[in-house]
Amino acid sequence: MGTIFFGIRIKVGQGIAMATMLCGTLLGCQEQLKTPKTRLVSYVNPLIGTAPASTASALKHGHGKENNAQVAPYVTVPFGMTNWTPQTKATETKCHAPYYYTDSIIQGFRGSHWLSGSCVQDYGSMTLMPISGKLKYLPEERGSKFLHKNEKATPYTYEVSLTDYDIKAEMTATKRSGLFQFTYGKTGEAHVVVNPNSDEGQGYVKVIPETKEIVGYNPVHRIYQGWDEPAGFSGYFVVQFDRSFRNYGVYDQDGVSKQVSEISNRKGIGGYVSFDVREGETIGVTVGTSFTSIDQARKNLEEETHQIDFETAKNNLKETWENLLNRVKVEGKSEADKTTFYTALYHSYLQPRIFNDVDGSYPSFGGGTEMLNSGGSDYYADFSMWDTYRASHPLFNLLTPSTNAQMMNSLFHKAEQGGWLPIFPLWNQYTSAMIGDHVIAAISDAYVKDVIEITPSQYKYLLKNAFEIPQDFEEYKQGKGRRALESYLEYGFVPLEDSVSESFHNNEQVSRTLEYAYDDFALSRTAEKMGDTENAKILAKRAKNYHNVYSVQDSCVRGRYANGNFIDEFDKYIRQPYITEGTPYQYTWYVPHDMKGLVGLMGGESGFNRNLDSFHQKGQYWHGNEPGHQIPFLYNFSGATWKTQELVDYIMKTEYSNEVGGLSGNDDAGQMSAWYVFAAMGFYPVSPSVPEYVISGPHFDKLTITLENGKELIINAPGASEGKKYIQSLKVNGIPTSKNYFNHFDMINGGVIDFEMGDAPNTTWGIQSEDRPFSLTN
Repeated sequence: MGTIFFGIRIKVGQGIAMATMLCGTLLGCQEQLKTPKTRLVSYVNPLIGTAPASTASALKHGHGKENNAQVAPYVTVPFGMTNWTPQTKATETKCHAPYYYTDSIIQGFRGSHWLSGSCVQDYGSMTLMPISGKLKYLPEERGSKFLHKNEKATPYTYEVSLTDYDIKAEMTATKRSGLFQFTYGKTGEAHVVVNPNSDEGQGYVKVIPETKEIVGYNPVHRIYQGWDEPAGFSGYFVVQFDRSFRNYGVYDQDGVSKQVSEISNRKGIGGYVSFDVREGETIGVTVGTSFTSIDQARKNLEEETHQIDFETAKNNLKETWENLLNRVKVEGKSEADKTTFYTALYHSYLQPRIFNDVDGSYPSFGGGTEMLNSGGSDYYADFSMWDTYRASHPLFNLLTPSTNAQMMNSLFHKAEQGGWLPIFPLWNQYTSAMIGDHVIAAISDAYVKDVIEITPSQYKYLLKNAFEIPQDFEEYKQGKGRRALESYLEYGFVPLEDSVSESFHNNEQVSRTLEYAYDDFALSRTAEKMGDTENAKILAKRAKNYHNVYSVQDSCVRGRYANGNFIDEFDKYIRQPYITEGTPYQYTWYVPHDMKGLVGLMGGESGFNRNLDSFHQKGQYWHGNEPGHQIPFLYNFSGATWKTQELVDYIMKTEYSNEVGGLSGNDDAGQMSAWYVFAAMGFYPVSPSVPEYVISGPHFDKLTITLENGKELIINAPGASEGKKYIQSLKVNGIPTSKNYFNHFDMINGGVIDFEMGDAPNTTWGIQSEDRPFSLTN
């Protein structure tokens, strides 16, 4: 007997020995990674970021939920379909994460599809809760107090004591299933309550005593485009118990119906089962999930957990994370920094999520009714692309490229099924929740780095987004195509007269112009590699459209009308409606593909550096939101590399920590964390689709990066972990270099990089024009 566990048939009892192979299947390893003596997974603290951020920039620039990382202490495989978390909030409402550290009541344990670190919605989720004594069923009434000292959170298990019920709860996970142990501290009546988390009063629950199951579903609804409309699928679940029920029933917000087995489409529905337990007795529960059907949820559960007990599943998941974390082994004096680093790496590998069942089944994209099959690959959903194209997907391209290839192909599958490449695809639907067209950037980065190939038919979808406007307004309204593309093509910028009404973020014309210019550049790189020289030239020209919203008089971007005049009222230090989630000064530096061109607009290096110095002196840098994540690295483009080294070191020390409030803003599907991972390694992808990384200097004394091709990249930086933040010199494979960037293809060939670090800046290293990273302007 055995089971398919992450694609490997594991015989009962093999446990950890076989689990060391899991990373190879899940993440495309070509060689089995040896489990090291040091357990890196022990450094991960999933509670980091679950409390409000306390950093200075978060308090100054963040608004509302922007001051919280919005992560939950997920127990999950990397990119798991369903993530398991304690629940302190019973809603799926936008911007409400399922767990907050500051809450004192646990309402249950959720099978969640919350986009980690976001301000979107959970969807298709379900919750179960163990109870002793009198039956309580509604989330707000059944909750139990808990103490953080009695809470243990890791990537592979979560444990907590439910004070009010004297119950110890434990959970672990597989790719699509959750496993639970509830140990009751009192002899007497025990219950487990199960409910779909529908805010709309919809869903279905059925108790099946004959098979010791509770099954059900929670219909998914859209937000942003088609707000409150059905998304065309549900989150299905099958809950199986290890013993027969003494009693059972269903309920809604009005009361309990004993010995009734089904209920649907009412507010607050759920089901419960009851048992008689002795003191210290444990009830085992397993939950299978699916986005296609109850039968498929049962099949997922059977394939992933059949005859694997809780401890084996927990150890398997522990080994999966251990092998992934060992892709980057860091050495240094600070244990706290290791916790921050490995927690960031964990957070980086939570989304997007695998959407298909064990047999490859998944509902077609964009509300289609057809069930499709992913074949031998996984199909991914929930791409927070305004955020993750910056560092998350480049990190996957470096560490786990075969997995990122499946993600990029999933995006092409969405285009094939819906007719348009999506902008910000969530809950398997089109949305235009955020600005830009950064699926193009993510795909181009993977293509330029040889992670994927692009067929001519796939390439047409990229061009379609850049050049075409939906002829059917309903298609545009539903989130297909670039917002305000007609204005952008006509004027070379989005004028203030275009309010961009069919978008969740209205206006924001200047930010759209800047981001489209970058996306056009990224696509020009793809066009060039595809041999499409005509479109490559057109797009490269459009990539300089940032000029059209830059005010030389203000040394800053500024709102502009269709007649060419800039808006009269102007304050670059405060938020403006033509800027996305920030100030004009913060967005001025969003020209990642052409910093040399921006230097020229500011009058040369001295003018650029004075302006950038002033920006930081005025406290304008806000690390808690993504548009500025490239800013700390920009001095490498202007002959002041030591300032980049200072800034990155300062940000790592002040915007991140190993405390529960140790993330300075929304983690946004791992982008905030991926920034830290790159910065700690000593380099950053300023302009994805350019196969280069801008150097800032490592945060650890030694890093060993095990690449998917089996090669090792060793980075030595003695003294870095003790505060030596300035690069004195650099050698690559023994050869001195003053280049202030690394080439991606050199790095994936492995080798040894030696940094000489110091306490004082070397103001001559890496400053010559020939030492600088790529810019579109030659």
